[in-house]
Amino acid sequence: MKKPKIELYNDHFENAKRYGIPHAQLIIADIPYNLGSNAYASNPQWYVDGDNKNGESKLAGKSFFDTDNDFKINNFFDFCTRYLKKEPKEKITRGKSGNSPAMIIFCAFEQIPLVIEQGKKHGLMKSYPLVFIKNYSSQVLKANMKIVGATEYAVVLYRERLPKFNNKDIYGNNKMIFNWFEWKRDNSKEYPKIHPTQKPVNLLKKLIEIFTDEGDVVIDPVAGSGSTLRACAELNRNCYGFEIKKNFYKEAKEKMLSNIDIQQSLF
Repeated sequence: MKKPKIELYNDHFENAKRYGIPHAQLIIADIPYNLGSNAYASNPQWYVDGDNKNGESKLAGKSFFDTDNDFKINNFFDFCTRYLKKEPKEKITRGKSGNSPAMIIFCAFEQIPLVIEQGKKHGLMKSYPLVFIKNYSSQVLKANMKIVGATEYAVVLYRERLPKFNNKDIYGNNKMIFNWFEWKRDNSKEYPKIHPTQKPVNLLKKLIEIFTDEGDVVIDPVAGSGSTLRACAELNRNCYGFEIKKNFYKEAKEKMLSNIDIQQSLF
């Protein structure tokens, strides 16, 4: 089996041209949720050691990242649609998926209309939502005051044709895939926690398996912890990621991606 190409660049995705990366079957990204200074609101991390008796921590009133305000969603979609593979020209057998590409964008519930609108502006005319269900919530400080959030959201975007779709079970039979998934935390010994909005590697693997085949190319323009790249390495997909923050890039290289060869031999 040919070893997949896994490349993480400490650079902005708008500079992708200098790296000569190929076009992608799937682009998967977690865009900023625009929470601003409320990023840690109702989260115990607002306080020292998670206890309000200890006073506010250095995270109180802070955004997750100082780069969030620089994120330009129009430029992001310009990049994505430029590096997404073109629609295949061959006819598709009725009732079966073809090889059309797709994007999966993780976003806040309130951002879903904006993501769909931007997609249409850039030729991604079709979409449908995904819901991820947790058995925990970060909004613990509100637990005695309101129903707390325990879901995450994403949008699947594509041009006109339904994207590549793998729904075979272990016996080779077609199975239904629902638009909701369980969101289970990764084992921290296997996948280190690097990024405050890090997505579980095992969840990413499920999504990548659905929309790509072995050897396909996946791009993560805002790679963060490198979890998308790790998922692709374990699934034998080629993956290219961009992370502008040096600390996240360094930790991703040292912790998430350093033992890829070992992991590939295990899976």
